[in-house]
Amino acid sequence: MKAISYSRYGSADVLEYGERPDPKVGPDSVLVKVRAAAVNPVDWKAREGYLQAGLEAVFPVVPGWDVSGVVVQPGAAVDEFEVGDEVIGYVREDFLSRGTFAEYVAAPVRTLARKPLSVGFEEAAGLPLCGLTAQQVLHKVLKVQEGETVLVHAAAGGVGSLAVQLARHAGCRVIGTAGPHNHEYVRRLGGEPVEYGDGLADRLRAMAPDPATLAPDGRLASIADAEVFSYGGRYAFVRPDAEDLAHLAGLAEQGIVSVHVDRTFPLEQAADAYRLNEQGRTRGKVVVTVDWDS
Repeated sequence: MKAISYSRYGSADVLEYGERPDPKVGPDSVLVKVRAAAVNPVDWKAREGYLQAGLEAVFPVVPGWDVSGVVVQPGAAVDEFEVGDEVIGYVREDFLSRGTFAEYVAAPVRTLARKPLSVGFEEAAGLPLCGLTAQQVLHKVLKVQEGETVLVHAAAGGVGSLAVQLARHAGCRVIGTAGPHNHEYVRRLGGEPVEYGDGLADRLRAMAPDPATLAPDGRLASIADAEVFSYGGRYAFVRPDAEDLAHLAGLAEQGIVSVHVDRTFPLEQAADAYRLNEQGRTRGKVVVTVDWDS
């Protein structure tokens, strides 16, 4: 199969497009014919070696954890999916090697859910990691309640945009930091935009004078900065959860949450997709597509 892979840690320049062996399908997995795979910051951070303390790399590594595609072969013990089922997945294992930037991926059923039928493959590929992150932080870590005020940083990004939508669905008032060019987008998501940078605390107090940001009854969580512990907060790392993912797919089917696809790249140009994501100014998601029509 064709795939993107890297044989050493480094920049996007270490990514290579070429032939890799077809995945072997374990008893609890299904072989997915990949239609799209989303780029996430954690992908290139792993590629650069920042996660090697917790995730061993078995080189060559095919990167990518997000996927949307079609089941072409169920494993021997699988009765959850059949050939032809359209699925989405956050296909993360506890090591780096068998990712989703390829024509096929062998995905454990614990990482998958059925793709919302009303959503295209490109948009669907951007839902799993970001959606699960937002959902698990809001409901399992912060335990948000209706009527509360939630501050979402980077509200126009992949995780942030879904966190805004999910918090609004939970009945919360949502304030989201974003650059001025993304303020209207944050409003469309249901949030109240505020510009980040110097003076942010004062702007937040003006918008929401009643809530105390880090008062004893306040809660703080981060998916990017472990220093959150020093502020009494919690660090969160998303985990695959088929039930959570199915719930998200249902919300997407109903139009309650959506994924904005900022730009797509063909599989052979995945390195450019990563370079764009690394600039940190993406609205929504960058997605890599696999063309099966040619």
